[in-house]
Amino acid sequence: MPMLRRTFLTGSLTTVALGALHPAAARAEVAAVDEDFLTLVTEANRKQIPLVLGNYQNVSDSVRTVARKARRLVSGYVWGRSSYHHDATLLGPIGWLVDQLAARQHEDGLYDVGNLHSPPDSAFAIQDVCTLYALLDADGQTETASMRATLASVIKKAGPALASGGVHTPNHRWEVSAALARAHHLFPDRRYAARIDDWLDEGIDATPDGIYSERSSTYAAEVTNPCLLTIAWLRAKPALLDYVRRNLDVTLYLLEPNGEVDTTASRRQDQKGVREVWWYLTQFRELALHTHDGRFTTIAKSIEARGTGELGDFLAEVLERPELSAVLPAAAPAPTNFVQPYPSQASVRIRREARTATVFGGTDFHDLPVISSGLSTNPTFFKLRNGAAILDSVRLSPQFFSTGHFRSDGLRRLGANSFRLSQEVKVPYHLPLPKRYRRSDGLYALTPDGRFYASMDFGHRPKQYRTLRTEVTVTEVGGGYDLAFEFAGDETAYAIELCFRAGGTLSGVDALDAAGNYQLTAGTGSYTVGTERIEFGPGNGAARVAMDPGERYTYLGGSLTPDGLRVYLTGRTPGRQVLKLRY
Repeated sequence: MPMLRRTFLTGSLTTVALGALHPAAARAEVAAVDEDFLTLVTEANRKQIPLVLGNYQNVSDSVRTVARKARRLVSGYVWGRSSYHHDATLLGPIGWLVDQLAARQHEDGLYDVGNLHSPPDSAFAIQDVCTLYALLDADGQTETASMRATLASVIKKAGPALASGGVHTPNHRWEVSAALARAHHLFPDRRYAARIDDWLDEGIDATPDGIYSERSSTYAAEVTNPCLLTIAWLRAKPALLDYVRRNLDVTLYLLEPNGEVDTTASRRQDQKGVREVWWYLTQFRELALHTHDGRFTTIAKSIEARGTGELGDFLAEVLERPELSAVLPAAAPAPTNFVQPYPSQASVRIRREARTATVFGGTDFHDLPVISSGLSTNPTFFKLRNGAAILDSVRLSPQFFSTGHFRSDGLRRLGANSFRLSQEVKVPYHLPLPKRYRRSDGLYALTPDGRFYASMDFGHRPKQYRTLRTEVTVTEVGGGYDLAFEFAGDETAYAIELCFRAGGTLSGVDALDAAGNYQLTAGTGSYTVGTERIEFGPGNGAARVAMDPGERYTYLGGSLTPDGLRVYLTGRTPGRQVLKLRY
């Protein structure tokens, strides 16, 4: 089992042992230290420390934030190459933060972090607490002896609670297991090992194409991948590395040229936001060393070169596991020219160097027609980038009984570069109940109509339907994409929404208001950032049609308006409209 090396903390090592996750590997194998990487995370941590010192007593901080602030300070304190190495001015703040970790812990060993007495939320903090203890223990300074005693007490108090408590989400199982693996490594307890095996025995929730069930870059990068690596390292379970390897391989194809990760298909909060790849830094480094995959080296080095994000947080990992600082295998080109489908989430990623597109038809909305955390309900079905010119979303909303946005029920490949999205919406008008279901008191079952509930016993009523069938065919063509919209069924109005990222310039469109809303009524419009452009059109008339998010949203005052510059094209069904998007 790999152990933290005190000699590394002094900053005096020039080589590190590899093979930590390979029990059969020769321990004599060595590699040179990546000095550029060490300098990067050391300097990034140095910049974090004054920020922590400026607000470490913030009473609104969660215990997870308290633990992370302490980790940032301790990393600099114990690291021989840091300008804060054994700086006595850090001892008071570290001691205060450590005392907070003890003071906020309930008698049952758990913390409140939004959720009350929460094993998974406590596990996030306990992982950092274990790292704090390990770093300070390896450093061995007399001045930190009382802090180490406090941290040991916190870990020992939390362990049994984590080994007997429950979770809420798939990734929580691996967070709790990683915290138990750390606690067991420091203070062995057979209950901890048994609980880890219980969770692992449920199987890792990854599809054959390497995507975890939550389909979230946030939880893959911050929780599942690092936790599986921790368990593999501390519990000698190298088979877990293959799940991480496959997920990182998926990430290669979700990457944008500017270092963002596409999250359109996510089932978690990041389905409506921007995610950056820097969170994956040490994962790409570790798997590059483990698999000798030069593509992983390329991504790790691109993160380092970009230098954005909280890279100082990785110093603690490197001090704990010096092998992460080894010189990486030779770089190999990461994929930049491909059409990559992901059947498990009905999505396709297309990249042509600096130009990328996402086609998405894998919403959960048709199997589970509710709006809830943990479901994929994002109505964005297409995205396009031409370098810095970014079309963050294309959405469609028919005015059809307040059923909301078009969300495709799957994705079908028509050809090498052509894909079809489709949805059929049927809205009933309910006829009188058959006589055998009628009640003289009129008190019928409260049942769903599909949009709302009423005491109408809808399930037993014959129905007349109004129907709208929508197909969107996305085809890559020379210089861009064609989106062909075909509508069949009842007559109604619709709006197509193009949301461009703020920061560029629109031309050829009419401003509707001061809130970032525009309409293309005729001809071609364009969105430009520097020398890069996306052209779109043709316009289809001046009729105004509102984007209707549907009764599920409007009933509670909700909104699906994306941030950015929104351009609308409108029309009426049935019929056909082709939207041309060109670079």
